[in-house]
Amino acid sequence: MSPQMPDLVALTKNYAINRQRVRRRVLICAGTGCIANGALKVYDRLSTVAQNAGLPVAIDLKAEAPQDATLFSKSGCQGFCQMGPLVSIEPEGFLYLRVKPEDAEDIVSQTLANGLPVERLLYREEPSGQTRRGAGDIPFYARQTRATLKACGLIDPEDIREYIAQGGYAMARKAQLELTPENLCHLLEQAGLRGRGGGGFPTGKKWNLTRIQPGVPKYVICNGDEGDPGAFMDRSVMEGNPHSVLEGMMIAARAVGAEEGFIYVRAEYPLAVKRIRQAIRDAEALGLLGPSLWGTHHALKLKVMEGAGAFVCGEETALIASIEGKRGMPMPKPPFPAQSGLWGKPTVINNVETLATVPLILAQGVEAYRSVGTDRSPGTKTFALTGHVAYTGLIEVPFGSTLRDIIYSIGGGVTGATGLVESDAFKAVQIGGPSGGCLTTAHMDLPLDFDALKSVGAMVGSGGLVVMNKHTCMVSVARFFMQFTQNESCGKCVLCREGTRQMLVLLDDIIEGRATAETLDLLQTLAKAVQVGSLCGLGKTAPNPVISTFRQFRAEYEAHVFHKRCPAGQCKSLCPPTITAALCKGCTACVRKCPVGAITGEKKLPHRIDPAKCIQCGACKTACKFNAIT
Repeated sequence: MSPQMPDLVALTKNYAINRQRVRRRVLICAGTGCIANGALKVYDRLSTVAQNAGLPVAIDLKAEAPQDATLFSKSGCQGFCQMGPLVSIEPEGFLYLRVKPEDAEDIVSQTLANGLPVERLLYREEPSGQTRRGAGDIPFYARQTRATLKACGLIDPEDIREYIAQGGYAMARKAQLELTPENLCHLLEQAGLRGRGGGGFPTGKKWNLTRIQPGVPKYVICNGDEGDPGAFMDRSVMEGNPHSVLEGMMIAARAVGAEEGFIYVRAEYPLAVKRIRQAIRDAEALGLLGPSLWGTHHALKLKVMEGAGAFVCGEETALIASIEGKRGMPMPKPPFPAQSGLWGKPTVINNVETLATVPLILAQGVEAYRSVGTDRSPGTKTFALTGHVAYTGLIEVPFGSTLRDIIYSIGGGVTGATGLVESDAFKAVQIGGPSGGCLTTAHMDLPLDFDALKSVGAMVGSGGLVVMNKHTCMVSVARFFMQFTQNESCGKCVLCREGTRQMLVLLDDIIEGRATAETLDLLQTLAKAVQVGSLCGLGKTAPNPVISTFRQFRAEYEAHVFHKRCPAGQCKSLCPPTITAALCKGCTACVRKCPVGAITGEKKLPHRIDPAKCIQCGACKTACKFNAIT
């Protein structure tokens, strides 16, 4: 087989023949989250115990597997992050949760030797206690629509033959040999694919704008600089199915006429960088990438560029500047990257999830793709579900799904102060990270798509969903995101550089009890100025969490300012001190020092503080020798 003319059919057949020798497969989740919880130790222990038990074992399928072998593989993120490390076993379909190395003996003796489940490792439904054997029976998985994430967690991301055996690179071949650049751009426009990085710009339109530009060279860039707090969708795709990203880039390069591309990944994603680089090497070794694609005169070379972790480099022009070796700072538009991008040449930039979706559209067709989602936002969207929710993790749902669907059907409900699910615990969701907005109970049935969210002052963003319970202080939440964006401002714009700094000072005044009515007026005025006057998307959207939380929770801001009280009881400066009865000796030292008589109690008995009288001067804490006052 010539490296310039890879035979996908032959590769698939060879892989299938060797795979038939495998009787059972053990797939250990080796995404970043599970690795942090000890998944690699589980992998080593399981394979060692199986070999010691005399079972025929295959560590990979690069060599011929023993007959009736048990194949041990590492997958990317399987999604159910809170329950990791995860171990899937086929053909039984068992999914084991929170597996530890010491569970290996039971898994080998009961499951691998006899095909029986280890009941204590299965998902257990509350409150019935009924166990669920496989992912399809678990609500977290069963109520999702996994398309882009379908292969993540099911294949070995470091084995290119397994991706090919699943139909991988067939659409890249079709794009190169059967479709013209015009066909590809038109097909993507018909499909209605919109950029998954936040703005939702039509992908086909972006490609066509780049395609029609005169001159060469042209470039294709994959934006893997995912910097939103709590977001890990793109990272998980790069870790779990890197070849889908490469195939999407190959199709994009064909559509716009590019022969060189860059995958920009933040250096904080070392596993994603490792697997993407391995995928490129493997694709080049098979002739899928290189000087002659599928025997044509077209070439494509892909490189990985590691970013230093600047949030602003998620913006297209700042990302381009970083690749060029300059400081990552945004440039005014126009010209747009499609007109003058990398080194002044036409450039198309899409994020990881967008590119990974492209081969799926070509494979299933426009009509099938548009049958999922909404009319103006077709397809699915991945979200990182985090915060005060029973089941956190990586999910994928059709556009048009509601918060109620996601939080209660998939996430299992909202947890309260004790960590247990409470029916009335929900307060808000921050969607879209620092650039997004706040949704409340009034939005529980709002269809989540680009246009519906924009209508209520929010945005899809990259896909972060942070659930907050009723014990959350929304002013502190706004301050958290403002501090993040202020730290991440590149400093180029005065309004962004100084405006976010001053907004942060005003928020500090509010949560520390120094604010007045003028503070609230100034905060709103400043937020609008930063929003209008900033150069790039970071500055323009930086005030969104403040604007959104103020609109939805104005009474909470006013309580901080006018009543010097934090309704959620989280801002220490606005929370009256309390006396821990178990530590109080009843010495009355605090009573004597209190200037307003807010403390009462008899000698040698626990005292109490009247919050209505307390002026929070701190005299009682200083006087107490037993650390009973907090």
